[in-house]
Formats: sequence, C-alpha cells, structure tokens
Amino acid sequence: MTTVAASKSDTRLSIDSAKPKGRATHVAAWVLQVLVGLQFVFAGAMKFVTPMEEMTKNMPLPAAFLYFIGLAEVAGGLGLILPGALRIQRGLTPLAAVGLTIIMAGAVVICAMIDVKMAAVPLIVGALCMFIARSRWSWFRELRGAR
Repeated sequence: MTTVAASKSDTRLSIDSAKPKGRATHVAAWVLQVLVGLQFVFAGAMKFVTPMEEMTKNMPLPAAFLYFIGLAEVAGGLGLILPGALRIQRGLTPLAAVGLTIIMAGAVVICAMIDVKMAAVPLIVGALCMFIARSRWSWFRELRGAR
C-alpha cells in the first residue's frame, strides 16, 4: 500500500495555479455581463423608440408583444449589470441571464422562420447568456442561502 503525501508547498502550488483560471473566468463573465447587458438595454429601448409599423412589417408578432419583449430586455439587461455592480441581490443576475436565454430562444425561432441565416446572432447571444448564467450560478445559491 502506498500513501501519497503532499507538502505545503505542493498544495500552495496547486491552489495558486488554479486561481488564474478562476480569475480569468470571473473577468470574462464581467466583460460579457456588461457588453451583453448594454446590448439588451439598447435593443429593448429601440423597441420603444422605433415606430411599431416599421417593426411589425417583417415580423409576425403583435405590437403589444414587442413592447413586452422590449421591457423584458431592458429589465434583463439591467439585471445582468446592476446587482453584481452594486452587490445587492446578486442572485438576480443568473436569473436575468436565464430569462434572456429564453427570450433569445424565441428570437432564434422567429428569425429562422424569416431567414435561417438571421438566426445565428440570437443563437450566439443566447449562448453568451447561458455562459453568464452558469458562471454566476453561485450568486443564486447565495441568494437562496440568505433566506
């Protein structure tokens, strides 16, 4: 029977080598949160600024539904950025990312009905939202543990 013993320096080395990967993921998640969050705030705001006749001429969706999606996009975009930045209710960030992923899944279907090539952009944005939700899921566990 052999036993493996690690010295303190070996343990420190393995812990230190794991930190940069976690830090890189953290920084990448923050960059994506801000960029994707601003993209959703802008896209949602555009649904309120753009005339509805122009928005619905190529889309088989009613104007009221587009207003609802615009409101959800603005709320979700703010939900990606503000809770983590303000350190208040950070568990809402992964929930916002999941909600935006659902919106992007619907956008993929609608875009694919119009033109399959158009579905690539919402598919990529949805994948980015899934990455944010996965990387920030520990924040949701903190929110549930606070109860």
